[in-house]
Amino acid sequence: MTKKIVVLGAGSAGTMVANRLARQLGEEIKKREVEVTLISNTEKHIYQPGYLFIAFNEKPSEHFIRKQETLVHRHVNLVYDDVEKIDVEKKTVKGKKQYQYDYLVIATGSHPDFDSVPGLKEGAHNFYTLDGAERLREDLAAMEKGRILITIDVPHKCPAAPLELALMLDDYYRKNGRRKDIEIKYAYPIGRIHSLVPVAEWALPQFEKRDIKYETFFNLEEVDPKRKVAITMDGSEHEYDMLITIPAHTGAKAVIDSGIGDESGFIPTNRTTLKMIGQDDVYVIGDATNLPISKAGSTAHYQSESLVANIISRLTGRPETAVYNGKVACFLENSLEDASMITFDYNNPPQPAETSDLLHWFKAVYNELYWLNAKGIL
Repeated sequence: MTKKIVVLGAGSAGTMVANRLARQLGEEIKKREVEVTLISNTEKHIYQPGYLFIAFNEKPSEHFIRKQETLVHRHVNLVYDDVEKIDVEKKTVKGKKQYQYDYLVIATGSHPDFDSVPGLKEGAHNFYTLDGAERLREDLAAMEKGRILITIDVPHKCPAAPLELALMLDDYYRKNGRRKDIEIKYAYPIGRIHSLVPVAEWALPQFEKRDIKYETFFNLEEVDPKRKVAITMDGSEHEYDMLITIPAHTGAKAVIDSGIGDESGFIPTNRTTLKMIGQDDVYVIGDATNLPISKAGSTAHYQSESLVANIISRLTGRPETAVYNGKVACFLENSLEDASMITFDYNNPPQPAETSDLLHWFKAVYNELYWLNAKGIL
């Protein structure tokens, strides 16, 4: 009897998993002993870290977009469907059609909630969606003077991106000669400018040296688009000419509607096996987990290595011994021309590397190599 593996979600995590499985289970798939199905709700695959580079007009939007079918291995059964229900008891996933599974990999990602704060959708720019990045690109280029206010809520994916935005904005306006007329203010909800202490300590001297204003314990309560005012939970009002927001993210609607997530829609997940808590045949990867680690593409990449190894071991009658150790790697853009980098895991905290133009170049190279990563080649 054919063993059915269903991968739900065709972003970075899901596409990598499906392709890695197909590459390593080619013979079993040919013999119809195994079937790998990847369910996507869109025909487009977008490299989301590219949004930041779209906003600064470093690359056009199409540079970061591919047709999903061009990234998927021939041994993967790619289907397009909007999944509404995940039933872990009946081992089914239901959209327009119903899909039975023996093993399920949930890779449904995280999604910015622009309705989380009244007035946010109407009053703020963002670079966490394609439309948002394109609109921000036009308005950043047109801005001559005024205050840019960056507000951040948690949790959100690409945790370093708001810091990178502030630092890149400074360089962007210095290069076009407008920096003296544009104030940049960065607001973070806890008592430092980033949740990871070493990252906060890396960025703070740059903020102070480059006159990037910042405020901590800034918790957005409401936005008044007409008055161009951001109102915090303590009742204080903060004027802006341009508001750029990173709203709190939630899990996928299908996860929330299926009742298998926590209060934010993220799935309780074992930190080393990546199995859904209480389920032996459901694996969770990437942003969809509730693990207290960065929601980033590199997280999904490292998780996919152990997850795929364990599924293959299971299919071949061997014990599941691969362990995810919490590894994450992130570039930290310091400007439009140089960057730092961090790597860390459950047992080793991040230590930012010395900033250099070489690391910025490495980041640019990875932006091009990503497609090989998604295909499961790298």
